[in-house]
Amino acid sequence: MKAPSVILAACVLLLAALPAAAATPSIKGVVGPGETISVSAKPKKAGTYKLIVRDRSDEHNFHLRGPGVNVATGVGFTGTKTFTVKLRAGKTYRFVCDPHADDMRGSFKVPA
Repeated sequence: MKAPSVILAACVLLLAALPAAAATPSIKGVVGPGETISVSAKPKKAGTYKLIVRDRSDEHNFHLRGPGVNVATGVGFTGTKTFTVKLRAGKTYRFVCDPHADDMRGSFKVPA
């Protein structure tokens, strides 16, 4: 009789782990070195995303803004920072280095 309870316990653990396996999708932003800023892995649909920013220069920042979103690394910060953002269908989001906004900027649109 121990075998059925072991199998049942294993099934319960497996089902409990399923939500963790469905990880939040991510968007990657990079700023620096030099006068570069970019976003890769742009969203394919509306929803909640992890924005993972690699800030590789203390002369720049990475600032993402749009409907319901306004997050930024600080000028002087270098390293990786993760934000959770909720992106809306059909909306445009803009990323920029605030001190160099004329040259370092871009945008992406979330599909409707």
